[in-house]
Amino acid sequence: MIDSRRIVPFFSLSEPAMSEKKMPAYGAASDSNDYDFSQQVGHLLRRAYQRHTALFQQIIPDTQLTAAQFVVLCAVRDSGACSLSEIVKRTAIDQATVRGVIDRLKVRKLIGVRHDEADRRKVLVSLMPAGLDLVQSMVPFAFDITEKTFAGFNPAERLALVYLLQKMCQADEAEDT
Repeated sequence: MIDSRRIVPFFSLSEPAMSEKKMPAYGAASDSNDYDFSQQVGHLLRRAYQRHTALFQQIIPDTQLTAAQFVVLCAVRDSGACSLSEIVKRTAIDQATVRGVIDRLKVRKLIGVRHDEADRRKVLVSLMPAGLDLVQSMVPFAFDITEKTFAGFNPAERLALVYLLQKMCQADEAEDT
């Protein structure tokens, strides 16, 4: 269980701002006895992701569809015919996992794979009609999953969380360039 006395809120409308002395020293060198893994950002992100994935599995009616497969289908829908490396970039899923996802979606005839006519070494992935139908039918459930992931958050907290996660991802992207 999370000790709410140790969590620093993004902001609070009813409480005065916390002083610097009361804020936890994330990343600061301190006594190793003060390290509580359950309060670390990586652990909390992993738990939030596990919760979101569990909701996906509970709500999505297609029991064969994983969250990674849905993301890949959406990326291909949005990009049109695209290469594996483009899918990797768009989805932030590693190449080996994307290859496995593509293979499973191909077996279900949700996507098609062909060689690029201009560069035969390049493989292009396209959404098949069944894939487009599946994505369109799953989108309302995906919105529901997002709503349930945000359960208990007020609009300002939702906005703050999405903003901070995007900022974290942009910092990662900046390091890659």
